Amino acid sequence: MSGAPRLLPLYGRAVVPKRRGRAYATAPRAAEGPGAGAAAPGDRAPGQAGAAAGAGLPAIPPRRLVLRDVRPDPARLRRYAAVCGFPDDGRLPATYPHVVAFPLAMSLMTARDFPFPLLGLVHLANHVEHLRPVDAGERLTYVVATGRPRPHPKGTAFPVAAHARLRGETVWRSTSTYLSRGPGTGRAAAETSGTPDLTAAARQESWKLPGSLGRSYAAASGDRNPIHLHPLAARLFGFRRAIAHGMWTKARCLAALAAELPGAYAVDVSFRAPVLLPAAVRFRAERAEHAPDGWAFDVSGADGARTHLRGAVSPLGG
Repeated sequence: MSGAPRLLPLYGRAVVPKRRGRAYATAPRAAEGPGAGAAAPGDRAPGQAGAAAGAGLPAIPPRRLVLRDVRPDPARLRRYAAVCGFPDDGRLPATYPHVVAFPLAMSLMTARDFPFPLLGLVHLANHVEHLRPVDAGERLTYVVATGRPRPHPKGTAFPVAAHARLRGETVWRSTSTYLSRGPGTGRAAAETSGTPDLTAAARQESWKLPGSLGRSYAAASGDRNPIHLHPLAARLFGFRRAIAHGMWTKARCLAALAAELPGAYAVDVSFRAPVLLPAAVRFRAERAEHAPDGWAFDVSGADGARTHLRGAVSPLGG
């Protein structure tokens, strides 16, 4: 296999029951294919945790995968930009490296000894640091690592961290927080820190999302989780209809703000409620109170009664 692991077989692996009561006990496992392998010195992903976990929680000792010298496929990048609304400007959208790193995260989370089943995980939050503009033709090395689980009122939460490096310089990093549902094990953590309520939205847009959106984004990103593709598959997981990808919703918000984003910034989102497709939603944004180049934004139902996503952009550097 060339390059990153293919996602479709990994979703197939996800339906196989996991072994119970066994934590990681092996050295970092290399991804298959040229350009991928165990991490080299300096490739440690931010947020990678040690072996210890909270009392009574499954242990997830460090494991990481590396994918080296990846240049985006131009056709795939154009499809991604088009479905998310980004300009075709020769730069990588801030959310595009997540698409490249995601198969490595999937490979880690579908390992037979990973303590949580993949299907049914809830994506709670995502943090991205876009440290500088990256040209579409630049070759990046990606490092993805699992982190330490922690208590959550609805089960157990855990992070998956990633970063992308160019000639030794970290140019992008991200942390996704996932929830494995189960008996409540603690108080809610600050998933929503950095994602304030809006008080005086200066911008507002109405978006109509077609029922085919999940399939369109899956074709561009490779993420073919069945809950996004068809109502029948979504019903198996408790949804009346297929739901939009959370990372599409985040990407679409950044695309709406693209002309006014600084060169380097962090963007935090918390995913509040799924968007059932088709849907009519409302996007709102306002300037951050204490950062001239920052933004607060949200996505809600057309009537504003239900918030699907809340986020914030914070400038980085000078």
